[in-house]
Amino acid sequence: MSALYDSFTGNDPTVRRRGQVLCTSSVPAGESLEFWHDAVLATLVGMDISTETGMYNATMRTDRLGELHITTVDCDPGEVHRAPRFVAHGDGGQVLVAVLSSGTAQVEQDGRYTELHPGDIAFFETLRPFRTRYPQRFQQKIFAVPRCLLGQPEAALARITARALRPVGGLAALLSPFMSRLADTSESYSGPVAERLAESAIGLLAAAAAQQLGEEPAFLPGADRVLLLRIQRFIRWHLAEPGLTPAVVARAHGISARYLHRLFEQEGTTVGRWIRGLRLQECRRELTGAESVGSVASRWGFTGTAHFGRAFRREYGASPTDWLRDERARRATEEDRCRAT
Repeated sequence: MSALYDSFTGNDPTVRRRGQVLCTSSVPAGESLEFWHDAVLATLVGMDISTETGMYNATMRTDRLGELHITTVDCDPGEVHRAPRFVAHGDGGQVLVAVLSSGTAQVEQDGRYTELHPGDIAFFETLRPFRTRYPQRFQQKIFAVPRCLLGQPEAALARITARALRPVGGLAALLSPFMSRLADTSESYSGPVAERLAESAIGLLAAAAAQQLGEEPAFLPGADRVLLLRIQRFIRWHLAEPGLTPAVVARAHGISARYLHRLFEQEGTTVGRWIRGLRLQECRRELTGAESVGSVASRWGFTGTAHFGRAFRREYGASPTDWLRDERARRATEEDRCRAT
């Protein structure tokens, strides 16, 4: 799995292509379901996938516009289940918003059940388990959005999962065809146009979430939200630089450090905490294949192994070496289970 995972997550620095396509027809039929498992883990989040035959015919196209990660899947009937063990793995940093293009989907999350039909939109919270059954072949367009950009706390997001947003009027009637078309044409956009489209799409999704919660979705992203998106993108680009500080970030955007801090306060975090969290995510992603813990820490801007160790323990409740030992044991157990089946 590791080469496939690295090619999608960016652990392989030589692979940074847009519009990547994966198809189960590229492997023997008996390996198709395992191949698709790995592709979904690398592109979205970890999930169990089951079919009646144990084989799968599916294609995936993935792309990224700014902070918006877009995945289009065409798949055989089957069932996906984001089980608690995947949630515990800690890959749920984004909310998934799905637009069903063909087929039907029977969705369960947070004690609710709904059936999606073509054109319907649904929110999936990756911090909690969910299950979706597809009784026939289907196409679905999935948009992974950083949770903080939707402008809603976790408790509020729990109220809009497993609910169908149907395109019969109002915002939903605009949103469904726009998001579907954006997924179909994403590769044709680049540079500032791609960034602005992503910002607009995320703003519409945030407005849809607010509307489902009974709030006034009056704010499509204004100046503060657009600036915050640009700042967060700048931080991601410079994440490995040890000298990336709030002062550097503020200066690069022509604003005061005080204003920068206020932007992040509105998201319920601080600049330093946000940078540290991203660095720790990258470090954790690389640890299993790294030559040493220290090399990973320095590559992602930590000033020393001790500093990295303290930050890692605060975030994940275990030291990097303990986490790495447990993660290797977990992977070995999963590989044994796959071989046994």
